Amino acid sequence: MGCAVYVAQGNTYAYFFKNHDAISGYNDVDNCIQEMIEKMGEIANEVGSSKIGDPYQKWKDGDEANAVLAVESWYSWHSRDDYTNNINSVRNAYYGTRDVYTADSVAENSLAKAMSVANPALDRKVRDYIWQAKDAIQAIVQPFRNHIGSDQTVVAMEACEKLQRILGEIETDEGDKTGETTNLKDEAIKLSDPVKQAIINNFVDNIVVPTYKELAKRNATLYDTVVAFQANPTNEGFEACAKAWLNAREPWETSEAFLFGPVDELGLDPNMDSWPLDAEGIKNILKSQKWADITEVGEDGNVTESAQNVRGFHTLEFLIFKNGVARTVK
Repeated sequence: MGCAVYVAQGNTYAYFFKNHDAISGYNDVDNCIQEMIEKMGEIANEVGSSKIGDPYQKWKDGDEANAVLAVESWYSWHSRDDYTNNINSVRNAYYGTRDVYTADSVAENSLAKAMSVANPALDRKVRDYIWQAKDAIQAIVQPFRNHIGSDQTVVAMEACEKLQRILGEIETDEGDKTGETTNLKDEAIKLSDPVKQAIINNFVDNIVVPTYKELAKRNATLYDTVVAFQANPTNEGFEACAKAWLNAREPWETSEAFLFGPVDELGLDPNMDSWPLDAEGIKNILKSQKWADITEVGEDGNVTESAQNVRGFHTLEFLIFKNGVARTVK
């Protein structure tokens, strides 16, 4: 169900979610609260077990070459900050604010505020585990691609797992279900409906919508910067593209705790942020100038996976960065 369907129904997805109308896919306030927290847990799990864990496992298995290739954002050396911003997306959803550098910036109508009253011990754990995960990721020596097998990597994976488990039970890609006995997902359902409704409203109006507005704004700037560079390639232009890419990346990574609704149904994630990247495919397109390969559509009407792997953030990253800095004009 894409955006056009919601518009055809006379309003936005944000409206339908806040009103837990069946059009949004959620029938009541509990469905909405559970979806919020499940997505928080899913991204915490993904950061620890996949984004950090996959390269680590390949490294431990002796496959160092593919371990490096499995590290997301390694051309720009931005991996640590990507992963930290994913945890910031959990922080924002829980705190009800977007002030990611402040530990006590909590919205009145937020999960954090409500749980600080309903279950102070659990609230303290959630807050502590969020910041422990952020700190552990940042403690990995930069760049992550050169320190995949480090002790700090193990600590970061463990911190992400602790965070995921306190948020609630989720089903992993392997089919395992994992979560603490006392967790946020179960405890939040016990809040009163008016409190849960206020949390949902604040989440949509002050976290989700502003984050996507910022994403659109910064990506428009990135587009303009790249077009200007294309018209006049200079080293200064490369630097400007690198800065714009990093700036545009931040709101996307801080949105990953709420990848549901239109962003999921319209496939923004695989079309904007597909990884691993097909670097050889990109080179072949540049040589052949078969630009249609970037927009190839399958029989189902969706962009093919091969096309997704040569487009989006990481294609730009590959073209703009080398060894963590902007490329130079030859």
